[in-house]
Amino acid sequence: MGGRVTAVSRNERYGFSKPTRPSITLLAGLGVEGDVHAGTTIRHQFRMTYEPDLPNLRQVHLMHEELFEELALKGFDVSAGRLGENVTTAGVDLLGLPAGTLLHIGKEAVLEVTGLRNPCAKINDFRPGLLGEVFALDPVSGEFTFKSGVMAVVRTGGTVRAGDTVEVELPPPPHRALERV
Repeated sequence: MGGRVTAVSRNERYGFSKPTRPSITLLAGLGVEGDVHAGTTIRHQFRMTYEPDLPNLRQVHLMHEELFEELALKGFDVSAGRLGENVTTAGVDLLGLPAGTLLHIGKEAVLEVTGLRNPCAKINDFRPGLLGEVFALDPVSGEFTFKSGVMAVVRTGGTVRAGDTVEVELPPPPHRALERV
């Protein structure tokens, strides 16, 4: 199964959204070159205050463009980079991938999916009510649903652009469901 990259984004400073770019460079073991979240240890602004030495399992944030279409049907205008993702994809069921999945992007880059993005309350600052559309508690099962993309680490660096292919390589079974990271 495969898909494609529809946009790439990075931001040198902490902020909710990331400007789209013609290309981004992925650096093995670090993340997106020039992005505030790149590094070997956790770079999430809030989590750095109490877990500064944890490994950075959130080097690259990927989001499926199909979410934007779903949100548009509910009246939310969201586009690439606006929710802070680095790589926007189409045609890949990101949320259905198991942990450890490798994503081969373009000619060189390889990302390893580490888990689900845990959406924060800042989403409501961006668009009031949006948090409830990307994060919900199922009243029957008691399970949380996270729709705001997945996080990954860079295994092999390379340049990534809109239009690049995304090839999915599943890990050997048994597969582990994604959890928030």
